[in-house]
Amino acid sequence: MLKLVVALCLIMSLMLFVERVYMGIVIVFVKLFKTQKRYKWDPLNHNSDIELANSSYPMVLVQIPMYNEKEVYQLSIGAACGLSWPSDRIIIQVLDDSTDPVIKNMVEVECQRWGSKGINIKYEIRKNRNGYKAGALKEGMKHTYVALCDYVAIFDADFQPDPDFLCRTIPFLAHNPDVALVQARWQFVNADECLMTRMQEMSLDYHFLVEQEVGSSTHAFFGFNGTAGVWRISALNEAGGWKDRTTVEDMDLAVRAGLKGWKFVYLSQIKVKNELPSTFKAYRYQQHRWSCGPANLFKKMAMEIIRNKKVSLWKKFYLIYSFFFVRKIVAHVVTFVFYCVVLPATVFVPEVQVPKWGAVYIPSIITLLNAVGTPRSLHLLVFWILFENVMSMHRTKATFIGLLEAGRVNEWVVTEKLGDALKMQKSVVLNTSIYSFHFFSACFDDDRLHFWELLVGAYLFFCGCYDLTFGKNHYFIYLFLQSIAFFIVGIGYVGIFVPNS
Repeated sequence: MLKLVVALCLIMSLMLFVERVYMGIVIVFVKLFKTQKRYKWDPLNHNSDIELANSSYPMVLVQIPMYNEKEVYQLSIGAACGLSWPSDRIIIQVLDDSTDPVIKNMVEVECQRWGSKGINIKYEIRKNRNGYKAGALKEGMKHTYVALCDYVAIFDADFQPDPDFLCRTIPFLAHNPDVALVQARWQFVNADECLMTRMQEMSLDYHFLVEQEVGSSTHAFFGFNGTAGVWRISALNEAGGWKDRTTVEDMDLAVRAGLKGWKFVYLSQIKVKNELPSTFKAYRYQQHRWSCGPANLFKKMAMEIIRNKKVSLWKKFYLIYSFFFVRKIVAHVVTFVFYCVVLPATVFVPEVQVPKWGAVYIPSIITLLNAVGTPRSLHLLVFWILFENVMSMHRTKATFIGLLEAGRVNEWVVTEKLGDALKMQKSVVLNTSIYSFHFFSACFDDDRLHFWELLVGAYLFFCGCYDLTFGKNHYFIYLFLQSIAFFIVGIGYVGIFVPNS
């Protein structure tokens, strides 16, 4: 039985290895030959007459969905109102689902303040939070003034686009009628806040610099990141609009639009500032949503993708195998099951041998390929591996919840943003260092102890002790390090902690 499980894990490792190498080859080709130039791009303003020049700009709707965003609402609203675009050709729409009346009043006052300066800003609320973010965006599209708009830019509450964001993205939509979406890259303002945010930066940089770039260049398709992007409204409507059937409404919309034949453009050179979750609790909830949602969407849309007649067989294969199965399911499952359960278990059964290429070479190459996105953090590679293995437990659990549509399948917890509160409490946070690195700080989080992390840590530690005493493969070096990582997370000593006061 153990031999069979090892064989299955090795097959999944090979699948992930081939996928990573393929993407690495493609990204090298993309960087050498600049394939992004195939899309037409010209500035929209060609006329010296101001009135005629303004009329040449399309109408743009900017949506900012938010929920009790006390610390960051001013940043996103201010950045949106500061976009360089003719004032009569843009509408700022703040979709406030806040349940705290004080925060709701603060957001409304902020909107009124910008409105008094001549900004066309709309403050919209609704009676309930049905559908969460998808429901808010869908409700926002129903207002009569939206019919005047050609494109919609979406920014989450902690996102701060540069003033020239629209001037650099809209031309791709205006001059290429088959393009539905232009997606920008995320830039993290608090990446150096603690070791956990550095780990997140490494993972997300790979996603943006490799996965999104490869999808855009090879199939003109990738998953919409839910923010820092601009949609053609006609394409959004043709795809069926926003749906709240999963917790990844952005990916859902992207897949449906892609199956209609629309093309997407990813622009890595355009960066939008935003905030990474700094508390482990917030990060854990976010990762649950990001892992459960895609698995659930895959289950709901697999047959729809297969039956689709508008896209090529190659694109269908890419969607089902690469985009969903390998990246959203296999990647999570093999990381936890193989490296945290099965490989440690082999120390008790000497008859089961894991080949070196499966235990050492393949994971090492995959790790190095993942690290290319953030060269400045190469010295943190060991920490990243250990932390990702810990998080793979949560991702694997969430993946199976999504596939099986179990209890928490539609759980939506808004990722907490700290904004200025983080800076105010920095002196408190910096006094709780766990490592000597100047950028790492931590304190016990609200949940204190995490049972499953402690249990897996104890299992790995026991395996390490057994291997040290009786084994010959020297797995105990890895097992002890990984068990320590699980114990650290298990006692809540990861990320940062900002006192309520």
